[in-house]
Amino acid sequence: MRFYRTLTQIAAMTFDLDDTLYDNVPVMDKTEKETLAFIRQYDERFNQFTEKDVNAYKKPLLENNPDIFHDITQWRWLAARNMLLDYGYSEAKAQQGADEIMAHFAYWRSHINVPKNTHQVLTELAQKIPLIAITNGNANPLSCGLGQYFSHILKAGPDGRSKPYPDMFDKASSLLNLPHEKILHVGDHLVTDVEGAVNSGLQACWINLDNRSLFEEGETRVMPHIEITDLSKLIELV
Repeated sequence: MRFYRTLTQIAAMTFDLDDTLYDNVPVMDKTEKETLAFIRQYDERFNQFTEKDVNAYKKPLLENNPDIFHDITQWRWLAARNMLLDYGYSEAKAQQGADEIMAHFAYWRSHINVPKNTHQVLTELAQKIPLIAITNGNANPLSCGLGQYFSHILKAGPDGRSKPYPDMFDKASSLLNLPHEKILHVGDHLVTDVEGAVNSGLQACWINLDNRSLFEEGETRVMPHIEITDLSKLIELV
């Protein structure tokens, strides 16, 4: 545990999800593979599609509406719909197909292997202080056994712009009815989590699971209040 700024009273915590509470890399690898397989069998014209072919439908959406970046689920849905429209589907059938593709995506996206330690830590913390999940991604804590620990789950898009923008940090403060400075945000990303939280007035905990050096990270622009390498260290703070 390393301290870089003075910690004050912690009355609540907010948590990033992906790569903070579990390893998200194998989850996404499997999800992308299974979603592509589903698309390939959805229409025989797609049976040679690659991820590059599918993702090509995302770029024009971002160019025409940069704000779609903040809602990656809607961005994926629109790309799938546009792909089907491009192959002659009616609007209604394209929307139905996009729903089916995203349902398949969501199914595999929720197959997350949550470490036992994460459950133990969140169980103990939730008995002491309120916890809120704040994510830029589209994992569903309710589907992977994490939902019971959080009083609220905030997602970029429906709940505001993605981190490091202040929208979801501000919303968490409002929902908790606590001043920003009494909330500790915990996350693995030095920009979206640490910089976003500190610039929004929260305290920030960088969870460094890969033994990285804070001072050798090119993305470091704002120092966290604290750095930990094990989630269980959070219990000592409350």
